[in-house]
Amino acid sequence: MPNDRPPPVDPGRPRVAFVTCAELPDLDPDDRLALGPLAARGVTAEIAVWDDPAVDWSGYDLVVLRSPWDYALRRDEFVAWARTVPALVNPADVVAWNTDKRYLSELSAAGVPTVPTEWVEPGQAWTPPSGGEYVIKPAVSAGSQDTGRYDLTDREHRELAPAHVRRLSDAGRVTMVQPYLDAVDTAGETALLFLAGPGGLAFSHAIRKGPMLTGPDLGEAALYKEERIDARVATAEQRAVADKVLAVVPGGPDRLLYARVDLIPGPDGEPVLVELELTEPSLFVGYADGAPDRLADAVLTHLARRR
Repeated sequence: MPNDRPPPVDPGRPRVAFVTCAELPDLDPDDRLALGPLAARGVTAEIAVWDDPAVDWSGYDLVVLRSPWDYALRRDEFVAWARTVPALVNPADVVAWNTDKRYLSELSAAGVPTVPTEWVEPGQAWTPPSGGEYVIKPAVSAGSQDTGRYDLTDREHRELAPAHVRRLSDAGRVTMVQPYLDAVDTAGETALLFLAGPGGLAFSHAIRKGPMLTGPDLGEAALYKEERIDARVATAEQRAVADKVLAVVPGGPDRLLYARVDLIPGPDGEPVLVELELTEPSLFVGYADGAPDRLADAVLTHLARRR
């Protein structure tokens, strides 16, 4: 069994918190891969639950958001907490911006190719289109929670889709309605991962996510949907779109410790942005040689900036 336990606290070593949620008290296994490299670099890395009142966040030299995936139904509380945490990465203002997917409208207005999105406010009536496949999900979510796929030529789906919107609306949540990009069924989704380095945010690696949405969402509670992941080589076109996305991040990309840009081929085959993950993305460091070390080095880069 690998020795990924952090060493005892040493007053001379920087202390870093990897932030998770109560449902994952030992951290996501992928993130644990960085604990050994951090220890080898003289950093004491500890796991902390974001809403644990016993944690003294001011005692850490850096607080790294990793898997606080239960925040979606408590976003206001989570954002308020983030604003109280010194040395938080990614920064609290980025967290506030990125945890509401209406940021996609800003990116689209800035010229970033994005999936067309209809926004349905709580209490607003919504009539489904006459046909086609669509994805319905809340504007605040993580881990593909409360997300469903609907074929609006199917009679049952035509009933379930508005029911999904009403369920979100009744909970006071904004709903996103997007056309289903069927290229995901063959090409999959490409996630491009970026990590901080001495020269700023730099491309690290890419992965392929297989299709996850098989049908309607029936309101079943789960922290996240299981994903099928494989390593992937990003194309020049995907890299170019990702660079365009990151260039318009508020405050600039070089404040970030990490970023994940999720792309799917659009109807014309060109990559379009599905989501920009800057708050708590899986970084999939277990799928690329050297990626755990690059994540550890990204942490060191941000520690150095704070000295």
